[in-house]
Amino acid sequence: MKFFDFKFDKIKDFLNRSTEILLLVVAVSLLLGILFGPETAFVGSVYQNFAAILNTLGEEGIIALASLIIIFAFLRRK
Repeated sequence: MKFFDFKFDKIKDFLNRSTEILLLVVAVSLLLGILFGPETAFVGSVYQNFAAILNTLGEEGIIALASLIIIFAFLRRK
């Protein structure tokens, strides 16, 4: 049967590329949230959710630093 004849390498490659794209979207939205504030349309909700996660962990003043770490980690990955 041709339907079950697939390779896991293709699935792994697809998931790696999808993760890379999603990381880029998150990194850009965090950067725009820092630049333009949490009131921005789509960007603001990502920024606020990230801030809520950090507040839950008890690290209130470190959101900009954590955002920069995520952005630089993504850029360094290339």
